Amino acid sequence: MPARPSLLYVTDLAYPARGRRYGDEDVFLTARLRADFDIALCHPLDAAALMDRFDAVVVRNSGPVLHYQREFDAFRDRATACGTRVYNPLHGRADMAGKGYLPALTAAGHPVIPTVDRPEHLDRLPESDQYAVKPRAGADSIGLTFVARDRLADLAYGDILVQPRVDFRYEVSFYYVDDAFQYALYAPDPDRRWVLEPYEPSEADLVFARRFIDWNTLDHGIQRVDACRTQDGALLLVELEDLNPYLSLDLVTDRARDAFVTRMTASLHQFLEAGPRT
Repeated sequence: MPARPSLLYVTDLAYPARGRRYGDEDVFLTARLRADFDIALCHPLDAAALMDRFDAVVVRNSGPVLHYQREFDAFRDRATACGTRVYNPLHGRADMAGKGYLPALTAAGHPVIPTVDRPEHLDRLPESDQYAVKPRAGADSIGLTFVARDRLADLAYGDILVQPRVDFRYEVSFYYVDDAFQYALYAPDPDRRWVLEPYEPSEADLVFARRFIDWNTLDHGIQRVDACRTQDGALLLVELEDLNPYLSLDLVTDRARDAFVTRMTASLHQFLEAGPRT
């Protein structure tokens, strides 16, 4: 009988995520994936040392990389050098590589919250009472501050991004496996980002989200497109999470949750059959 594929599943079960339960989600997912794969869980700091023993590494709820950037860089370098299969593949162009894609998307005219990373580009930002200043490598609002426009020229540019503070109606997230839409959730109260409810997207909403999935060109993997609905009804991209997006699977229907696991399982099989590409 042929051996089943083996997966090293990277997660920080104890990470204190605000409004989210990393451990519960990954215990659920690994319990379901065991029907098709041999699985071992490990902390992100242990992944580089263990990954050679498995057919693939699955990076899931591993916490903000800025807490262990040196170790993550070493993991990435080793995986690339050894041809290790990593899911999501490490050539993602969005949050996986930091948030430098937001100024690039702004300059290219995509529907994103206007973002700049150079003082000479401040004229690309609309007028606002306040501006959000965040680290290029930020996550979970770590390092986020708000400043008035007359302070923007005095900021230490290089590792920061600047955006207008957007008055939005709500935030909404679209969840994908590979290029297949799975479900959407939204936060009706802008002050409670992780109090989410099911959301029925319109065709226009899905066209919006899909353009960023297509832009990222990941052949396989799980992605979350985070957007905000402005007061005039438009959607603007907040971020494209392509490294370790939390999925809020406890908030979707049993049918949607089962469909997600089925699609993820198929995606992993196809990924393993396709051969290494990090």
